[in-house]
Amino acid sequence: QVQLVESGGGLVQPGGSLRLSCATSGSISKMQVMGWYRQAPGNGRELVATLTAGYNTNYKDSVKVRFTIYRDNAKNTMYLQMNSLKPEDTAVYYCKAVSEQIEYWGQGTQVTVSS
Repeated sequence: QVQLVESGGGLVQPGGSLRLSCATSGSISKMQVMGWYRQAPGNGRELVATLTAGYNTNYKDSVKVRFTIYRDNAKNTMYLQMNSLKPEDTAVYYCKAVSEQIEYWGQGTQVTVSS
């Protein structure tokens, strides 16, 4: 059983930055793929960025250049650095990990971009 705990959300003004963290209970190096998803009110959950065990990344078009997904194996933590935030980035952000073909999700962290 893998547990994921997100942190780092909050209220930020447009143009600001936040860094989300996803701490895992297991060895992050054993995860086949990890990713960040988000869900805004009234919308479905959507992919934001993914990071494979081989360090390949994939981003939603609207966040390319502004967001960076990366991980620290020593800390068993994955991150999402978000820069130049826009009001449309407002959502609950979820961390996901796939280990041995099983998906695990965190509880989510709220990101609100507003002046």
